[in-house]
Amino acid sequence: MMPVIRRVPIVPAAILYDLNVGDGKIRPNADAGFKACMNARAGPVEEGSVGAGAGATVGKIGGGRPMKGGIGTSSIKLANGFIVGAIVAVNCVGDVVDPKTGKIVAGARTPDGKAFVNIIESYRSGRGVASPGQNTTIGVVATNARFDKTQMTKIAEMSHDGMARAINPTHTPSDGDTLFAITTGTSTVTANLTAIGALAAEAVSEAILRAVMKAKSVPGFPSYSDIAK
Repeated sequence: MMPVIRRVPIVPAAILYDLNVGDGKIRPNADAGFKACMNARAGPVEEGSVGAGAGATVGKIGGGRPMKGGIGTSSIKLANGFIVGAIVAVNCVGDVVDPKTGKIVAGARTPDGKAFVNIIESYRSGRGVASPGQNTTIGVVATNARFDKTQMTKIAEMSHDGMARAINPTHTPSDGDTLFAITTGTSTVTANLTAIGALAAEAVSEAILRAVMKAKSVPGFPSYSDIAK
């Protein structure tokens, strides 16, 4: 007798904690998920304080004043046809830093809201306690390069470097940072795993910056656009 083969679908998922922003009773359900799939379409993706970024905040440290986080995207297209993209919802405990300048662009602010606390400097001076269970950065990196499951796992691992470049501190016990890697596998060109993984990290850091720069303020949580005026 031939053995019966059963396929059990494994659906990875992740959430971010944002119930302290707005009305915590408003939550997505199965119908919202279905509508989201039905409304999916090609073209530019709305960024900032929408979708998973609607209630996201950043810079949540004891004594600091958090700022508005959001959702951001980035896409890198190569001459050989490869595409590496990322979409990230930024709801981190840490400061968001521009990797090119090393400057904080969004994060914990002083009580008067006029300056950044600088979380790392707070830790150096023995201050700064994160709010447990209320932070995380989640996202997806995607490519059209053809890789197997093991190779895509490596790309997911490498893409976390993008978090470390743009969020400080990151991967803390108070964060649940998660990135998923997917591929359409539509490219017929042989891909370099290291190159695609490195570009995935670049896309992640760019998406994180866009997430906070596109965010809109809500009561109690100023946005990048407020402080950049």
